Amino acid sequence: MSGAALGLEIVFVFFLALFLLHRYGDFKKQHRLVIIATLLAWYLCFLIVFILPLDVSTTIYNRCKLAVNSSPAESNGSYVTLAPSKQKCFKPWSYIPDGIMPIFWRVVYWTSQFLTWILLPFMQSYARSGGFSITGKIKTALIENAIYYGTYLLIFGAFLIYVAVNPNFNLQWNQLQTIGIAAANTWGLFLLVLLLGYGLVEIPRSHWNGAKRGYLLMKTYFKAAKLMTEKADAEENLEDVMEEVRKVSESIKYNHPLRKCVDTILKKCPTEYQERMGRNMDDYEDFDERQNSYPSEKSLAKLHKQVIYSVQRHRRTQVQWQILLEQAFYLEDVAKNESSATRQFVHTFHSQEPENKIIQYFYTPTVEWYWECLLRPWFYRVLAVVLATFSVIVVWSECTFFSTKPVLSLFAVFIQLAEKTYNYIYIEMACFLTIFFLSICVYSTVFRIRVFNYYYLASHHQTDAYSLLFSGMLFCRLTPPLCLNFLGLTHMDATISHKNTQPTAYTSIMGSMRVLSFIADGFYIYYPMLVVILCIATYFSLGTRCLNLLGFQQFMGDSEMTSDLIDEGKELIRREKRKRQRQEEGENRRREWKERYGNRDDSTRSRAVHTDQKESSFSETNANRPLSKYTRSNGRTERDRIELLQDAEPLDFNADSVNDDPLESDSGR
Repeated sequence: MSGAALGLEIVFVFFLALFLLHRYGDFKKQHRLVIIATLLAWYLCFLIVFILPLDVSTTIYNRCKLAVNSSPAESNGSYVTLAPSKQKCFKPWSYIPDGIMPIFWRVVYWTSQFLTWILLPFMQSYARSGGFSITGKIKTALIENAIYYGTYLLIFGAFLIYVAVNPNFNLQWNQLQTIGIAAANTWGLFLLVLLLGYGLVEIPRSHWNGAKRGYLLMKTYFKAAKLMTEKADAEENLEDVMEEVRKVSESIKYNHPLRKCVDTILKKCPTEYQERMGRNMDDYEDFDERQNSYPSEKSLAKLHKQVIYSVQRHRRTQVQWQILLEQAFYLEDVAKNESSATRQFVHTFHSQEPENKIIQYFYTPTVEWYWECLLRPWFYRVLAVVLATFSVIVVWSECTFFSTKPVLSLFAVFIQLAEKTYNYIYIEMACFLTIFFLSICVYSTVFRIRVFNYYYLASHHQTDAYSLLFSGMLFCRLTPPLCLNFLGLTHMDATISHKNTQPTAYTSIMGSMRVLSFIADGFYIYYPMLVVILCIATYFSLGTRCLNLLGFQQFMGDSEMTSDLIDEGKELIRREKRKRQRQEEGENRRREWKERYGNRDDSTRSRAVHTDQKESSFSETNANRPLSKYTRSNGRTERDRIELLQDAEPLDFNADSVNDDPLESDSGR
C-alpha cells in the first residue's frame, strides 16, 4: 500500500476538478487553453487539500521512528522525543516513502504560483481582448498586464531593500525565496480571513434557512424580479450592440480591407441576427474611401469585445431564467403537496428532460413526498447544527492556536491525543474533515461572489472565460495560506508550536518564516483573530445592509423594497406558469386529436387509395373497349371546351388599379 493512497487521491481529485469545471465551463465553445489552464489551477489546489492529511500522518510516523531510534543523549539534539522511546511505531497504511513528498510539494506549489502570478493574468487579458489576430491579442494582454506586473515588482523590490538595509539579515538565495513565499502568503492570508469569516456563518445559516419552505419560495420570487430586470437589460444591450454591428456591416463592403474583421464579428452574433443582417447586405456595391468614413481596426476590436460580452450575458440570463422558473415551480409544488392526504408527490409540470429509469424506479412519488415534505427539512436542520458546531470550533481555534502551554486549540488537542496512540486513521480523518470544512467555507464564498458582471461563476456551462481564469487565480492564491493556517491550528507548524521537531514536508518547502519575524510572530498569529469580527458582521448582515443602502437590492425580510420585489417576482412566476399551462394544454389537445382521429384518417386515406386504384383499373378496361359508341359525344365536348377558351378574355396585369369589389366588377363587365 506504500504510495497507493497518493496515487488514488491524485486520480480522484483530477476527476473531481474535471466534473466541477464541466458544470461551470463550456468545453465546446470556450478556448482549449482556457479550459486546460483553469483545470490545472483547480486541480492543483484541490490536490493540496486532499494530500496534506497524508503528509501529516507520514510526519508523525517519522517523528516516532526518530524518537524510538534516538538515544537519551540524542534526544536533546535535533529532534525531541514525543512519545516513550520503548513504544513501537506502526507504519500507517497510507505511508509515503521518504523523498517523494518534498518533490511533490515543490512541483505543485511552484506550478500553482506560476499560474496565479504570471500565466493566468496574461490569459485573462488575452481571452477578454477583442483583437482579430493572435499577435494583436498578445499585444493587448501585455499592455494591460504591464501595470499589474509592475506593481508586484515594486512590492517585491521594497522587500529586497528592507532586507538589504537591515544589518541583522544575511541575504541568501533560500532567504530570498522565503521572502517571496511570505509576501504571497501574506496577500493570500489577508483575503483568506475575509472569505472565511463570511463562510463560517453563511454556510450553516443557508442550510438552516433551506429547511424553511416559505423562506426559500420568497427568496426565489425576489431572485426572479431581479433576474427579470437583468434579463431585460441584457436584451436591450444586445439590441444596441447588434445595431452597431449592422451599421458597420453595411458601411464596410465585401472588398474593403477590414471586411474580414467584420465577418469575424458577425460569426460571434446570434444566428437570428446573422440571418437578418445577411438579408440586408448589398455586397455588389464597391466602397469609396473618399465618400464614406470607415471605422478603424481599433474601434472594430472594441466592438468585437462588446459583442462577445453582450452575447455571453444574454445567453446566461436566458438559461438562468429557465432554471429559476423550474425551481420556483418545484417549490410551489412542495408547498401544495405538504397537505396532500395521498402522500404522493404530484408535479404541476412534467420534467422536460428524460429521467433516468433507475432513479425513476427507486425515487417514486411516495418516496419523493416523504423526502421533500417530511425528511428533508429535518435533515437540513441537523446538518446546519453540525456545521454551526464546526464553525464555533474553528473560531475558537483561530483565536487561541498561538497558545502552546496550555494547548487551547481544539484541533491541536484532537491531533495530539491521536498522536499518543498512533491512530493514523483517526489522524487522517480529523485532518481531512478540518481542512475540508475550511476549504468549503473559503471556496464556496469564491463561487458565490459576484463583482457586478465582470466576475461571476454561473453553473450550467454559463461562466465566461474571464471568470474561470479569475477563479483559478483566487484558488492558487488562497490554498497555500489556507494549508499553513490549518497546520497552525493543529500545531504541526514549528513556527506556532515553538518545538524543534521534524516539520512536515509542506512546511519545509515553505521555508522558515523566522526570516521575517514581524510577519511570523505578528501578522500570521494575530490577524486570523479578525475572523471573530467578520463572523459577527456576517451574522447581523452588515454587508447586506450596506449594499442595500447603496442601491444594490439585497434580500432582507424587514425591507419594503424586498417585499415589493417579492410581489413583482410572484406575479412574474404566475404569468410564466399560465403560459406554460396553455402550452401544455395545446399539446394535450393535439395529442388527443391525433389519438382519436389518427386511425380514422389512416383508414380514410387507405380507402381513398383503394378507390383510386379501382378508378385507374376501370379506366384501363374502358380504354381497351371499342370507342365508336362515344366518339361523337366526346368530340362535341372537346369542341365546346375549345370555344369557351376562345371566348375568355385575357386579364390585364398592367392595369393601373385592380378592383376587388365584385359588384363593381359585375357592373364593369
